[in-house]
Amino acid sequence: MEKRKAERTELESKLIIKQLNGDSSQAKEVAIEISDVSKAGVGFICTEKLDIGAIYEGYLTIWTSETIHCFMEIVRIVKKGDTYEYGAIFIGMSDMETKRIEIYQTVGHLNGEF
Repeated sequence: MEKRKAERTELESKLIIKQLNGDSSQAKEVAIEISDVSKAGVGFICTEKLDIGAIYEGYLTIWTSETIHCFMEIVRIVKKGDTYEYGAIFIGMSDMETKRIEIYQTVGHLNGEF
């Protein structure tokens, strides 16, 4: 049974993240590979160990080469060899940014891409 609240779409992009609810002197940027994105959250692969329940600030580059500034909470971690697969939900994403993701999915369906 599908537990997701919103449709997921693959998006070839990178995201730079830094943890917000930790020691700010330890903040660092980490590149990740996005596997899917929806208006509710993002799935990604990363070689760094991140903390479940932690909130990270991110900059998501979307299909139009625009950047969406977002905050994410890690809700799922699966270790796969030397990498980790993460699931995160967006925290406080604006309606405008949510609509940009929905429009991308709609155009992708119309063009037969998904």
